[in-house]
This record gives sequence, structure tokens and C-alpha cells, in this order.
Amino acid sequence: MAQLEQFTTPVDAVVSRMRALDAALPARDGVAVFNRVYLAVTQAVDRRIDTGSFPDALAAITLDVRFAERYLTAVEPPGEDRRPPACWRPLLQFRRHPGVRPLQFALAGINAHIGHDLALAVVDACRSLGCAPAELEDEFDRVGDLLVSLEERIREDLMPGPDLLQIADPLTHLLAAWSLERARDATWAAARALWALRELPDVAVEFTDRLDAAVGFAGRMLLTPLPD
Repeated sequence: MAQLEQFTTPVDAVVSRMRALDAALPARDGVAVFNRVYLAVTQAVDRRIDTGSFPDALAAITLDVRFAERYLTAVEPPGEDRRPPACWRPLLQFRRHPGVRPLQFALAGINAHIGHDLALAVVDACRSLGCAPAELEDEFDRVGDLLVSLEERIREDLMPGPDLLQIADPLTHLLAAWSLERARDATWAAARALWALRELPDVAVEFTDRLDAAVGFAGRMLLTPLPD
């Protein structure tokens, strides 16, 4: 494996790109809402890396960077021959819809990033490090645990106060249908499957496309416009 110092600059670079995105977008923009969440996650992961919370700091940093790069590439303005993955298109299409609430934007972004990007980032990291997914499981789990704790805080911060106790509220019903923990478990299985399919590129592409479409469908449901 390469030395750890080679990976410190890319971490700083992705954080800088997220900060620049935050400064450039209106606060209510759907991508901006998710970007603030993800910036907090990335900074929290980096703090834990700095304090030695990850036994293999190089593996954690590599996964962190590959993960962030997929998100940043998806939300950049597409070129003539490039479209964002299907999982990100609902958020990009509905980012300014007045009937979609901030919590929906945040969770739709988390859905796309965890459900699709993370599985591919695990494979990217394994290729960079010359290891199998099993060797990254500890880092995957630690990042996942942090994401779950942050998701709980996000729901508390962005859920409209009175609606939290109204079980008949449409937002309560909509968000209860999605779970980060279930998405994380499915992502780990998808990453292992993609790694097993690396010698069958045609099958791997089909698997990735179907994963992308399924995650995009869930994201579109999360962004269902709701009445005030």
C-alpha cells in the first residue's frame, strides 16, 4: 500500500470542494441541504481518523475520499456526454421544488450516496489498496455507525417540530418507509457482489445499472412533494 501522507491532500481537497459548493448554492437548494449534511459527516470522519479511532487510517481515508469523489462528480454540471447517475437525478430535478421539505432533500441525498455510491466506493478503495472488501469491513462499519448517529440528529434538526408527534402527517409516513441501517446492510452486500463480479465486467455493469435505478426510484419516492 502507498504511504498515508499521499492521501491527506485528497481529503482536504474534497472538504474544500464541499465548502465551495456550500458557498455557491442558495441555502434552500436541495443539493445544498444534503451538502451541509455530508460536509458535517466528512469532517466528523476526518476528526476520528486524526484521533486514531480507525485502526487502519490509510484504508479509512481511501474509502472516505473515493466515497466523496463519487458524490462531487455526480452533482457537478454534466458535460455533453455525461449524465449524473440515476440515483442522483431525482434530487437534481427536484432541488428547488417548493413542496419538498429540507429533511426530504437530506435523506434523498443520503439514500443516493449510501445506496449506490458507497458500494462502488468500496470497490474503488479495494482496487486502490489491493485488498478485498472483507479487509475494509471494520472501516465500513465505523463510518456506517457515524452516519446512523448523524441521521438521527438530522431528523431531529430538520423535522418540523409539531409534525414529529403527529403520526398521521404525510412526512412521518414517507420517512418511516426508509432506513439508513437497512440501506447500509444492502450496500455492503452489493459491494461484495460487485467485487465477486469483477472478472465478469458485463454482468457487473448490468448489476450496477440496476442498483442505480433501484436507488433512484427510492429517492424519487422520498422527494414526493407534500402539502404545507
